[in-house]
Amino acid sequence: MAQYIYTMVRARKAHGDKVILDNVTLSFLPGAKIGVVGPNGAGKSTVLQIMAGMQQPSNGEATLAPDATVGILLQEPPLNENLDVRGNVEEAVKPLRDALTRFEEVSAAMGEPDADFDALMAEQGELMEVIEQNDGWELDARIEQAMDALRCPPGDADVTVLSGGERRRVALCRLLLEAPDLLLLDEPTNHLDAESVAWLEQHLEKYAGTVVAVTHDRYFLDNVAEWILELDRGRAYPYEGNYSTYLETKAARLQVEGAKDAKRAKRLKDELEWVRSGAKARQAKSKARLARYEEMAAEADKFRKLDFEEIQIPPGPRLGSVVVETSKLTKGFGDRVLIDGLSFTLPRNGIVGVVGPNGAGKTTLFKMLVGEEKPDEGEIKVGETVKLSYVEQSRGGIDPKKTLWEVVSDGLDHIKVGNVEMPSRAYIAAFGFKGHDQQKLAGVLSGGERNRLNLALTLKQGGNLLLLDEPTNDLDVETLTSLESALLDFPGCAVVVSHDRWFLDRVATHILAYEGDSKWFWFEGNFDDYEKNKVERLGQEATRPHRATYRKLSRD
Repeated sequence: MAQYIYTMVRARKAHGDKVILDNVTLSFLPGAKIGVVGPNGAGKSTVLQIMAGMQQPSNGEATLAPDATVGILLQEPPLNENLDVRGNVEEAVKPLRDALTRFEEVSAAMGEPDADFDALMAEQGELMEVIEQNDGWELDARIEQAMDALRCPPGDADVTVLSGGERRRVALCRLLLEAPDLLLLDEPTNHLDAESVAWLEQHLEKYAGTVVAVTHDRYFLDNVAEWILELDRGRAYPYEGNYSTYLETKAARLQVEGAKDAKRAKRLKDELEWVRSGAKARQAKSKARLARYEEMAAEADKFRKLDFEEIQIPPGPRLGSVVVETSKLTKGFGDRVLIDGLSFTLPRNGIVGVVGPNGAGKTTLFKMLVGEEKPDEGEIKVGETVKLSYVEQSRGGIDPKKTLWEVVSDGLDHIKVGNVEMPSRAYIAAFGFKGHDQQKLAGVLSGGERNRLNLALTLKQGGNLLLLDEPTNDLDVETLTSLESALLDFPGCAVVVSHDRWFLDRVATHILAYEGDSKWFWFEGNFDDYEKNKVERLGQEATRPHRATYRKLSRD
């Protein structure tokens, strides 16, 4: 095998005046597990596409090792629309499937009276070697396990009607079964719930080839990566070690680079403190937040210096003693019950992480809280002092012909964010939209950009109860840590749908989790504590991902 699976020598890549790679030389070791991080717009996806041979560097060399295979998961992956879900997955293993089919034909032919026994025996031996080398006898079991673990749609589903998230899961399943020597993954954890991500981590740890993954999932980077490659303003900085080691090393680098990066250094310091703290310290901090509502609200009422370079969550009106109380909520659609007998009380200053597979009813729960949907049974009581901030995930009301800046600012140079007036361009920039990006038309934004726009619109409303639907999808690590810090400083409540376990561990005081068969579980503590509790209650098997199950709707 070649010494390196992939090499770049003095590679340069630019789109117009935006430099993505500036004279970069890198070598990738066979079998290495590499996490790629960097701010939104740094060109991480472009670098993966160069490595996949889909784009070429403007100058320099970028070379895959001879005879090595490469495969890529794109953010919007193409599927074969003439085949169903199972057919698309089977494309990955066609040579092996053909060998199995031929093996059966040869075995049958041996029973014929005029068979050329010697020729058939020789062919059968060759086929058996191919099948056994590729674990072919277990092929159907492996396909089922991967489709189940990634919660793929049913095998006979029509791929033309799948959602973006479902398409990605099918494409990821196909790519993992294909098992190329160089596996390139662009945000592989997007649209996967926490249990599927844990399965994917375990799979990639044992993966024989090289893995290069662009991801903002920091536990994924901590558990899988042996190297972190940071891309920033055309430069590439490799760090040996996982994400926690990267934080330590980068903190030292920023110290050397001086005060101009003081804000980034402060954010890094806060995250490092959290990484170094033990489980007990994290629990104590979470409980302390619940007890400190009055103190935090009083601090927010005083004049607080605004930092226009960070995400701002303006304090809303003071909360009374009742925020949200639900009693025996039940909600179904068609013949499926999504939520069955759910009761919980949202405490003041609570940050609730809502977790569960796609289609479990997380968005439906939000719609019930804002009054857009009514429960079939049960009650929801929202306190009189509650002011909700919520923008629906589908964002149907946004004019596609307006620029991003116009959508948020209504064309004004200064806007009210809660009760605070601030420059509109500075507010929008904190969500990763710098310079020319603010002039993009809303109709041509990528999924990640739409998500950040949604977050900016929601936080601008100035509520004391935030409902955030998948705010962590497609955010770069810097924007994520900025959002975490803003939530931790926010005097009020937040209910956050997210699959980002690091985010949930760092900010959540409670978890509301879907546990199958239309049942939900309310837990005080962060995601890590919840996972341990789940194993104690339901056993180790409960942490293995399966396709979601629902109770059938039966009405008298």
